[in-house]
Amino acid sequence: MFENAIQNRYEFVLLYDVENGNPNGDPDAGNMPRIDPETGHGIVTDVCIKRKIRNYIEMTQDNRPGFDIYVKQGTSLNTQDKLGVEHVKDIKDKAEKSRGFRDFMCGYFYDIRAFGAVMTTAAKEKDLSNVAGQVRGPVQLAFGRSVDPIVPQEVTITRVAITTEEKASSASTEMGRKHIVPYGLYRQEGFISANLAQKVTGFSQEDLDLLWNAIAHMFEEDRSAARGKMTLRELIVFKHDNILGNAPAHKLFDLISIERRDGVSVPRAYSDYTVKINEAALPGGVALECRG
Repeated sequence: MFENAIQNRYEFVLLYDVENGNPNGDPDAGNMPRIDPETGHGIVTDVCIKRKIRNYIEMTQDNRPGFDIYVKQGTSLNTQDKLGVEHVKDIKDKAEKSRGFRDFMCGYFYDIRAFGAVMTTAAKEKDLSNVAGQVRGPVQLAFGRSVDPIVPQEVTITRVAITTEEKASSASTEMGRKHIVPYGLYRQEGFISANLAQKVTGFSQEDLDLLWNAIAHMFEEDRSAARGKMTLRELIVFKHDNILGNAPAHKLFDLISIERRDGVSVPRAYSDYTVKINEAALPGGVALECRG
């Protein structure tokens, strides 16, 4: 048990929109915006949002002890795993060694404390059990989904940067393409288990406050021409008054409804929607926090 771990279960909902951009390209479809082929609704993976959170933590914490990032560009996971293996190399008991490895990695890396990790190098070490190689984190995200179907567009662009010398000898410009969603409002749901925080990773109140801050600012520090204008519109948090919670997550999520305003047939702005939360039906022991 971790004494500083959070004491309350949480569920949360992100509402964010994109304007003339690609919120999450699909590499198996030429990097087109991800889409549900049956309904036409847009999709954003959990990994996409976790990447933005990780980037914000790495940028703002500046390698502060305990807030390094495990999954980051330019560093192999095997290299990261070896930090923990080295830390417990002198421990003889296998069970104690496994716990020591897990506790070290959770204490060293913020994203392992939050999201968990599968550490393959550690799992292959002969003196570490497979349990040490896998940590289930308390913070989990579902896939995001657009409120309405989206209509991805392929936009042709002209560029003066020619790809090859051969082409440059016969042309001064080259055609290119980019995929955009003219407008889409996305809803993404998340979960935070105080039970896993206390028993597995030690995810603390400081970690939680940093998570909310990262979510609130992740799009502001992730601008690119490809992603267009992405904005967090609402961060709606349900806080239970105990570790295991007072109501099923789906019942809390069902309290939030999003509807088009009268007369809007093709949404092109957040103001084209009305977001309602049925606070009167909020179960006992659950508090509502709106952080958007």
